[in-house]
Amino acid sequence: MDASEEPLPPVVYTMENKPIVTCAGEQNLFTSIYPTLSQQLPREPMEWRRSYGRAPKMIHLESNFVQFKEELLPKEGNKALLTFPFLHIYWTECCDTEVYKATVKDDLTKWQNVLKAHSSVDWLIVVVENDAKKKNKTNILPRTSIVDKIRNDFCNKQSDRCVVLSDPLKDSARTQESWNAFLTKLRTLLLMSFTKNLGKFEDDMRTLREKRTEPGWSFCDYFMVQEELAFVFEMLQQFEDALVQYDELDALFSQYVVNFGAGDGANWLTFFCQPVKSWNGLVLRKPIDMEKRELIQRREATLLDLRSYLFSRQCTLLLFLQRPWEVAQRALELLHSCVQELRLLEVSVPLGALDCWVFLSCLEVLQRIEGCCDRAQIDSNIAHTVGLWSYATEKLKSLGYLCGLVSENGPNSEDLNRTVDLLAGLGAERPETANTAQSPYKKLKEALSSVEAFEKHYLDLSHTTIEMYTSIGRIRSARFIGKDLAEFYMRKRSPQKAESYLQGALKNYLAEGWALPVTHTRKQLAECQKHLGQVENYLQTSSLLASDHHLSQEERTYFCQEILSFAGWPADSPGTKVVLPMHSFAQLQDLHFDPPNAVVHVGGTLSLEMTVYSQMPVPVHVDQIAVNVHFSIEKNSYRKTAEWLTKHKTPNGIIHFPTEGSPLPASQKSLPALELSEMFERSPSDNSLNTTGIICRNVHMLLRRQESASSLEAPVGVALEDGAHVLRCSSVTLEPGANRVAFRTQAKEPGTYTLRQLCASVGPVWFVLPHIYPIIQYDVYSQEPQLHVEPLADSLLAGIPQKVKFTVTTGHYTVKNGDSLQLSNVEAMLVLCQGENRAVIYSNSREESYTSVFRIQSSDKVTSIGLPATPAYHVIEFELEVLSLPLAPASSGESDTLGTPEIPRRQKDRQKREPCMVTTDHKVSIDCPWSIYSTVIALTFNVPFRTTHSLLSAGTRKYVQVCVQNLSELDFQLAKSNLVDTRGSADLQLTPLNVPSPQHIHSKQSVFFIWELKWMQEPPPALHCQFSVGFSPASEERLSISLKPYIYEFQVESFFWLTTAATGRCVGRAVVLSPCPCLPRPLTECTWK
Repeated sequence: MDASEEPLPPVVYTMENKPIVTCAGEQNLFTSIYPTLSQQLPREPMEWRRSYGRAPKMIHLESNFVQFKEELLPKEGNKALLTFPFLHIYWTECCDTEVYKATVKDDLTKWQNVLKAHSSVDWLIVVVENDAKKKNKTNILPRTSIVDKIRNDFCNKQSDRCVVLSDPLKDSARTQESWNAFLTKLRTLLLMSFTKNLGKFEDDMRTLREKRTEPGWSFCDYFMVQEELAFVFEMLQQFEDALVQYDELDALFSQYVVNFGAGDGANWLTFFCQPVKSWNGLVLRKPIDMEKRELIQRREATLLDLRSYLFSRQCTLLLFLQRPWEVAQRALELLHSCVQELRLLEVSVPLGALDCWVFLSCLEVLQRIEGCCDRAQIDSNIAHTVGLWSYATEKLKSLGYLCGLVSENGPNSEDLNRTVDLLAGLGAERPETANTAQSPYKKLKEALSSVEAFEKHYLDLSHTTIEMYTSIGRIRSARFIGKDLAEFYMRKRSPQKAESYLQGALKNYLAEGWALPVTHTRKQLAECQKHLGQVENYLQTSSLLASDHHLSQEERTYFCQEILSFAGWPADSPGTKVVLPMHSFAQLQDLHFDPPNAVVHVGGTLSLEMTVYSQMPVPVHVDQIAVNVHFSIEKNSYRKTAEWLTKHKTPNGIIHFPTEGSPLPASQKSLPALELSEMFERSPSDNSLNTTGIICRNVHMLLRRQESASSLEAPVGVALEDGAHVLRCSSVTLEPGANRVAFRTQAKEPGTYTLRQLCASVGPVWFVLPHIYPIIQYDVYSQEPQLHVEPLADSLLAGIPQKVKFTVTTGHYTVKNGDSLQLSNVEAMLVLCQGENRAVIYSNSREESYTSVFRIQSSDKVTSIGLPATPAYHVIEFELEVLSLPLAPASSGESDTLGTPEIPRRQKDRQKREPCMVTTDHKVSIDCPWSIYSTVIALTFNVPFRTTHSLLSAGTRKYVQVCVQNLSELDFQLAKSNLVDTRGSADLQLTPLNVPSPQHIHSKQSVFFIWELKWMQEPPPALHCQFSVGFSPASEERLSISLKPYIYEFQVESFFWLTTAATGRCVGRAVVLSPCPCLPRPLTECTWK
């Protein structure tokens, strides 16, 4: 409605129906009392207690007092409550007994007989006392005698049905007391009669409703009966109860229509299936539309007639209840449900007629509400009425398209004929709106009269609705109205007005994930941008449409050709670039590095291969595909090795990118699944199925507000990076689907290279992926040469050849012919030279490249290992055999020949339980050709044997026993055992008692050797012995060199009288005293450890 128009004056309707009370007897008497009676009766409220446990209410009783006539009494079968006399009163002021007997008694008798004939038991006799008449009569009886006679004659069992009203026209305390008693009685009897008759009416109505399944039952007849009950409640100003009656009728009719659509139709519904011939909208400006009520009563009403009348009554009661905003809510529901009911009942409706009816009804409801509310109330309750504005706008738009008022050439003859037919169906304007300048009838008629008038009304309605939606924060709904408005502007060739509305609608569709509306809106937006000459925006929208699979192949090809055509045009200025987002043009699927660890040394070559999935429907020739690379160098990164840099890389060098198969935002794709369940509602009386449907149990999760920023539309400005490091692949043709694109680069500077941006250029059009995710990096390192020496076995054993592995990592150094490793010789360790030595040379990726022979030259002080020529960033590996020689014998019994420190007592005890091998370290200095400094390495050798000795006695005979224990994991052969006196005494003889053949000693086992001591003269004070035994591994392999024997030196002092222990190689020295073995006894043993 126009904002400038003044609001209509408030219109308040009241019902004039009141409970009927008949008055018999002296009419002049009642006429004189009536003014006071009509004023006093409704003044005091009465408590109305109803049946079925309904809450009591306080009501004010009013009555319509009419003269008694027999015609007013209800006949049998008449259920009309509005014309039902609820109470019958007989008025008399007779004070004379003769007069009473002559006339009054007969008249009362006739009155009572008539009431009895019609089974009416609700009556009251009122005797009016008048002091003036009493004074004029001299021989009259007291007043009570007349009352007593009346009570005796007519009120034998109901004496309270005769009351006295004293001097009703006077102003005295006695009169007021008499009035109060009379009014209380009148109200009580009236309410009792009303309750009784209303209860009987309700019972009859329920009985009639329960017969609805019987043939011949008519909804129209039942409608009149229940509406009678609603009228009674309205008559008592119980508007809420009256509204309930209409709501029940509404629900009952709706259920029948739904059942009809499900195939369970009632016969009486055929009356409402007749074609619609009039569509003049709702009538809400009078309390009762008697014209439509009569149509319902005669069973001639159409569906729209019934719905219009029913809603008009509901509207009247809601306005009485001061709930105008519920009128708007119910009206919107009614209009939508009527459209569905017409379809369910398959009612024939002329094209456009329903649009006219809805449009007129919307404006009628809005004007009716405006007539009852002030502007402040209307503005604060826009949320309740904006739905009607929107629906009216939608229907007016439909009428405009239907009648040719939006076409470029205007309406044709067919459109004009349709417009005439639609206006004819409106009929003449109603008298109550004839004088209103902006009535719904006039607005519709004017809007359909010309193109200009339609545009004016449609734009006014659209802008008003958008403003209302915006003011209450319903931006989504405002944008959908704007979408329709944009289509109208495009038809009117005003693309500059349409663009903003299309952008808003597209933003909504994207946020909510509606794929098909997104496609449709983008097509409209592309057309709009093309007309406006927005090249960049048009190309971006075209790329999105070219990749949209909801379009046909021809449409996609058209938009792709639009891009290619622009790319083929000569640029206005050289160097001009149109930068577009890449996600609509192509997508990254995976990337493969070669080498797979994405680590390369300086000067090396790195290859990477991308799988690019083209979204275009046709092959596209791309000038170049470039990857912008960001270079960064960390502190000391040049010292990092290839192994360190490979720790956090993928093992196969393949990185997969997340797919973007859906044009919907991530938030929409991550919504929870629908949780649906069936819903059944059954009748509480007979358990029959009333309604069925589907309920979504997690609607609170699905309908949460989505952030408006969640859009897949790329930002307006996509930054094109300019970096010094770029990987390029030129002249590539991208076929629809997956394409492999290869890049190669030679590493120049050490550091970390991060792939930042992917660009594809087609002429001046650049498709840019601003950020490559996940983060992808490759590393370039510069490594120093390194030498690493390690044994091949877990531990090195002294006395036998052992293999040692040399690993030379060349790093940035190139090994030339003549470069060698210079090892300083160690006296106790030999480097064994074999006939031919081979080295294996690996590339940086640890792939075997080739083998090469190298030479070893040894002198007294230096062993030279000639390295094969090897390029930078390679690895040389070779093996050498080394031999740790046994140590020379100790010079005296007091010296520690192995240099083993004194062992604490606790450690001695532990060694007693767990014997361990003695170790010896050899430090070797190596000079490398790439460094002026020597590299010192330490090799630790373990002595495989542990040797102990003991002195045995048998009488005067002495024996020396040597125990050799194998502590290593290898098996050995022991041979040529020998024990000699190092001082070479001729008087002492050591006679071996051992087996001459070689002894096999297993791991963790011991072998014992024994010699008898014999002497010619007095024994020497000390015996210095050296035990030696040859040993070799028990394997069948023959050694290329002869091995030195294992030597164990010890000494025994005062061995004849005292038993003395000397330390061998593995233990310290200790002395143990024992008594002199003079007496013959068994062979005994004393062991020093």
